[in-house]
Amino acid sequence: MDDGKSTLVGRLLYDGKAVLADTLQAVSSASRARGAELDLSLLVDGLRGEREQGITIDVAHRYLSTASRDVVLVDCPGHVEYTRNTVTGMSSADVALLLVDVRNGLVEQTRRHAAVAALLRVPHLILAVNKIDLVDYDEEAFARVVTDAEAYAKEVGIAQVTAVPVSAKSGDNVTTKSDRTPWYEGPTLLDLLASVEVPVRANAPLRLPVQWVARGGDTRRYTGTIASGIARPGDEVLVQPSGRRTRIVSVEDADGPLDAAGEGAAVAVTLTDELHVGRGELIVAADEPAEVVREFVADLAVVGDRPVVAGDRVLVRHTGKLVRGLVREVTDTVDIDTGRRRPADRLQTNDIGRATIAVAEPLAVDPYGVDRTTGAALLLTERTGDTIAAALVRRLTTENQGARS
Repeated sequence: MDDGKSTLVGRLLYDGKAVLADTLQAVSSASRARGAELDLSLLVDGLRGEREQGITIDVAHRYLSTASRDVVLVDCPGHVEYTRNTVTGMSSADVALLLVDVRNGLVEQTRRHAAVAALLRVPHLILAVNKIDLVDYDEEAFARVVTDAEAYAKEVGIAQVTAVPVSAKSGDNVTTKSDRTPWYEGPTLLDLLASVEVPVRANAPLRLPVQWVARGGDTRRYTGTIASGIARPGDEVLVQPSGRRTRIVSVEDADGPLDAAGEGAAVAVTLTDELHVGRGELIVAADEPAEVVREFVADLAVVGDRPVVAGDRVLVRHTGKLVRGLVREVTDTVDIDTGRRRPADRLQTNDIGRATIAVAEPLAVDPYGVDRTTGAALLLTERTGDTIAAALVRRLTTENQGARS
């Protein structure tokens, strides 16, 4: 089904003057070959398979600058069979932009992606109600879609939906206000993307997953990307899950020593003590450590070809650490039609549901709602290492709560 997503993204890029001249020339030539004046979807669908099938398969990053901020558009596939790509694309998003054909309303793939957005705790949901021109800019048709979307969002746990009536093909309310929707008094889609409030985590505790240990003489430098918080020389820290206590001596990036480094910074730190720290272990704030667990309850987005059932032996990849695990129990799944949870003892491909996972070695984790990095894991097959599901830590089991190292 073509709801016009690639055309919408193309319109944002074209009207936002984010298209290079040579790219535009190539798209113009390709459009003429198709008998069209300018097919904006071709600015996005670069894969040959996408062009042949008329759908978006891959996850692509597009960049757009506005007066107030730079916007990264993570273009994810809309079709159900590419849910794994959607999960990947949404995992780092601050805003989920879902496109709906006003004539069809909320179809299965829209509901599924809204459920994925809720699962991944994406803080904002924008609904672009497209092809408003094909219903003669009818306010009631727009209102029906918005009512259904708000009801579904409530069921899956999304607090607020902001809807915009648009025509990606003709540009109505995409980057400029349309005089053909006088009943719509809100911002354009671009203005909304430029102004939506992105939450900033103030005073988040330090979480630095170790990706590599570099030795130089007698010095060990622990490298990684800071998931949250700030690393400063002199700070007291713990290495988890072992619980060894030490202090940061220095923090460096590619340009040299730093007085402090925050979330998203790729750094190398040295510690007072020469500790054996393995890949995937965490350097954390000493007074606000993560929980050290051997079991946790997680929401799963199943992306593999096999069902997930109790008793499955899996590999669990958490940050850079790989441990053996066991699916102890599957408890429920999300009914995509209604957004409600219902009891289930197995999860099929593309299902979203909840399970209890046990691990053979202790892991230092946070709930996903607290930290997207330390609260996420992948379930892999033991034999081949293929991905089975994305696992987002919902809560610790009773016996683990309070078990901090």
